[in-house]
Amino acid sequence: MSDSDRLLLIAPSQLKKTPAFARAQALAKAQDAPLHIVAFDYGDGIATAGMANERALDDMREGYLDRHRQWLEQLALPMRHAGIHVTTEVVWVQRPLDELMEHIRELQPSLVIKDLEHESWLTRILFTSLDVRLLHDSPVPLHLVADVEHPLPRRIVAAVDPFRLQEQYEGLNESIITAANKVATQCNAELHLLYAYDLSYIFGAESGLDFTTGFIDSVYAVEREAFDLLASRYGVPDDRKHMILGSPARVITTFARSEAVDITVMGTVHRGPGRKWLGSTTEHVAHHLHGSLLAVNPRQIGW
Repeated sequence: MSDSDRLLLIAPSQLKKTPAFARAQALAKAQDAPLHIVAFDYGDGIATAGMANERALDDMREGYLDRHRQWLEQLALPMRHAGIHVTTEVVWVQRPLDELMEHIRELQPSLVIKDLEHESWLTRILFTSLDVRLLHDSPVPLHLVADVEHPLPRRIVAAVDPFRLQEQYEGLNESIITAANKVATQCNAELHLLYAYDLSYIFGAESGLDFTTGFIDSVYAVEREAFDLLASRYGVPDDRKHMILGSPARVITTFARSEAVDITVMGTVHRGPGRKWLGSTTEHVAHHLHGSLLAVNPRQIGW
């Protein structure tokens, strides 16, 4: 067992077993890593109860937390019987982001696991969800779990862009593939490489270019060469390389669905100083993905 590979599972505040539990258990077992489960509780009815007796309020809050602790311990018991070192914790806090970031800094997990919350477009406009904040701020890889057909992943795809390297954060592709390969190796899963090449940047350039079939073919050839070179560096076989024309967000989500991908690995920093992170693509994929997302920041060390 390696404490350096400790996993952190963010449990829901509701007493409900979600897909993230199954994925966390499978990964902890595959990695022989300890697992810490934390839930952040806050009951508005208790917190705002118009009671003068402060001790009664404290008792109500502790009873609420105890029920959640006991429930988490019941879920942890079969994991321990499976040989996983599991610890549980319930924290009373209204806004969990700051407390969660403090937990990450103190525990220094190798991976944070959380259920992916699919929200309406209106909610996303009006509010910034915890998922989005974590995509921005998490200093360690973040695994957002949606549907889990296979708790232990069988097929993992690394979504890369090997062509316009001058526009990317240094080491982005390497960080993505390294993270994907690490999970694939631990889980004995297939590692695939996906490049959604988007020609809109060409058509959005200044006029004067000759957009003939030959020109488009030559652009494809150059991008294909860059993609093949990246794949060869990591030993990805031809039948697991996929270069598809189209909008990256749409290509990635469609590919993940059609190819039964268990985990899609993407970066959260892109496009240099002008665009500090891959917001539009990564957020779109997160909100529409039917599998699960592993988001990697290339500034992270050790992945």
